[in-house]
Amino acid sequence: MHFRDLNEAQLLALAITSEEEDGRIYRDFAEGLRASFPATAELFTRMADEESGHRHRLLDIYRQKFGEHVPLIRRQDVQGVNIRRPPWLAASLRPEKAREEATLMEQDARRFYEAAAPKCGDAAVRQLLGDLANEEQKHEATAESVNAEQTETGAVEQEHETARRLFVLRIIQPGLAGLMDGSVSTLAPLFAAAFATGNTTETFKVGLAASVGAGISMGFAEALSDDGKLSGRGTPWLRGVVCGLMTTLGGIGHTLPYLIHNFHTATGIAVAVVVIELGVISWIRYRYMDSPLISATLQVIGGGLLVFLAGWLIGAG
Repeated sequence: MHFRDLNEAQLLALAITSEEEDGRIYRDFAEGLRASFPATAELFTRMADEESGHRHRLLDIYRQKFGEHVPLIRRQDVQGVNIRRPPWLAASLRPEKAREEATLMEQDARRFYEAAAPKCGDAAVRQLLGDLANEEQKHEATAESVNAEQTETGAVEQEHETARRLFVLRIIQPGLAGLMDGSVSTLAPLFAAAFATGNTTETFKVGLAASVGAGISMGFAEALSDDGKLSGRGTPWLRGVVCGLMTTLGGIGHTLPYLIHNFHTATGIAVAVVVIELGVISWIRYRYMDSPLISATLQVIGGGLLVFLAGWLIGAG
């Protein structure tokens, strides 16, 4: 079925189910954001209430014109109509992304009513659809006014700080732990193998095994350490994946130079990569963990140097 082939009753039925779907999506947004972002949740609750009002008005005029039975016609049943994102994705949206999604939904609803109104011969139906098109456009202004009110009260700023804190807890902390472990813990076996064998191929294999093994170990350790329900650190599998990947990345960085066959060149590049890795770790601690830059740098480089010396002494002994 194509949009252009819908009759008046079918257009109204589609509008009714669309308003119901949009209202449920907004309530999903509100429910998913309420615990950490109450101001944005309030915005979506208001928008859901407005969508419910639209649906009731559409139902009233449908009953007057066509009776009690409303056929189930959904967006996915009609060609030429945009389909909404799956509602379960609402739980993974950040506040700013949810607001952007809502803006797109309102714009799409307005275009639907603007296209549907001329197709209706009944004056009352055409007027209602035109009114709803105008109201959908006003929703954007309403959302902006609510945002302005929340900005003045400091609610939006508080939400931004909450979002930053959650980002640090759920992404930065496990990623930083993995990067530190991968960059530092693999130094000893890598350089021990390098100075013990003088063989770049064997050293690469040792470094690769150490990096992948550490990534798997750290990923499982992070995922099993905390279910996130009490700490608010998010889903365990996400933290585990982030931690595991960053651990592997931290070890792979100074392992790859040993693909070069010249031992001294490979070792020199590997050492330079280690210095860069430790610098990145220090900057992340300074940027997101509020650690003094000099202190963070000395701590990270000091720890890395000790591990490197241990690997060198063991390998050269």
